[in-house]
Amino acid sequence: MAGSVMKAIICGAGIGGLTTALHLHRAGIEAEVFESVAEIRPLGVGINLLPHAVRELTLLGLQERLAEIAIPTAELAYFSKFGKPIWSEPRGLAAGYRWPQFSIHRGRLQMLLFDEVSRRLGPERVHVGHHLNSFESGDDAVTAQFSDRQTGASKGSATGDVLIAAEGIHSTVRRYFYPDEGAPPFSGRYLFRGVTEAAPFLTGKSMIMAGYPDRKFVAYPICPETAARGASLVNWIADVRMPGEQAPPVRDWNRRVDASVFGSLFEPWKFDWLDIPALIRGANEIFEYPLVDRDPLPRWSFGRVTLLGDAAHPMYPIGSNGASQAILDAAAIAAALTAQANVPEALRVYESVRLEPTSKIVLANRQQGPEACMQLVEERAPHGFGRLEDVISRAELEEIAARYKAVAGFDRDLLNAMATV
Repeated sequence: MAGSVMKAIICGAGIGGLTTALHLHRAGIEAEVFESVAEIRPLGVGINLLPHAVRELTLLGLQERLAEIAIPTAELAYFSKFGKPIWSEPRGLAAGYRWPQFSIHRGRLQMLLFDEVSRRLGPERVHVGHHLNSFESGDDAVTAQFSDRQTGASKGSATGDVLIAAEGIHSTVRRYFYPDEGAPPFSGRYLFRGVTEAAPFLTGKSMIMAGYPDRKFVAYPICPETAARGASLVNWIADVRMPGEQAPPVRDWNRRVDASVFGSLFEPWKFDWLDIPALIRGANEIFEYPLVDRDPLPRWSFGRVTLLGDAAHPMYPIGSNGASQAILDAAAIAAALTAQANVPEALRVYESVRLEPTSKIVLANRQQGPEACMQLVEERAPHGFGRLEDVISRAELEEIAARYKAVAGFDRDLLNAMATV
């Protein structure tokens, strides 16, 4: 494409797409973002950002703002379905990382990124209500055609040097290159998610998981303003295998359900350190998400077009890796496009850096990742245990935790050795 400044078309204004826009802008590459929805609002519930992702956001100058709206996770702890401890480890700064791990409301993070993109690139660089219909990629440029998703009316086109598809698990671009892939395979499990104000538990900055894969409860605080007044805004997830389900509804971040759908399964889970039934009852809204992912792909990049984030590697939300991996994608694609002026070659470099690691995480998460220790305890002691060491050894627990950190790319010593500029 003629012109001295490279231009990127980014489809999708989620965490991955917006972070990509910021990294490209920092690298001197012109970026324009196109989003299907007509209004970007702070939707969703809580997520975790691992230290390697926080490092990338810190390079963008965002750590101070993140710290204002997130909780620095101090520990991760696993428990049995009876509330008995299995494994715990410090996280983030408490574990010796140079960067924190943050627990944050997904919507607040997305709005922070959206505000920064609008401020740094200019509000005219973000186009809402622009759904990607089709694209044409040639030797010198790529052109994308957009429409209004509600009315079907044309919203024009954009031409650039590269098209980055960050439009999520139902990506138009992914479907174009893999038309026979079909719907995301359903695991048979649902995530029921809510947010409840409650008393702080454990350290007040703890992330906990209790149970086992087919019936699991996750909870962690996400709001520093609530913590400042002595309470805790707890993000929670009830992960349940539901009997008799053949296929899930379309994945919808806004599908509300009543606690009666699943709440009775957790009614006995009232521990002396956390009252799980009370958390479920205390939520103003509960959202239902079918647990789905997709098989790893053999390639993401085709000429001047590539995939990023959930469009490239949707994974089960295990190990706090979904948003974190999209953020790492953003940094990697910006680095590749900066180092290599030939766009197709740069995209091949990006893919060579990111495809294999994310594929390993997708597959590791299907095997429960670091949560495998909970399944082992359930299998070996389904009626509870007196002494944990009679069920699983400390060495086995340490090996499970270390193995996943290596797969997910946040081994502490390797990460700490990375540059800060």
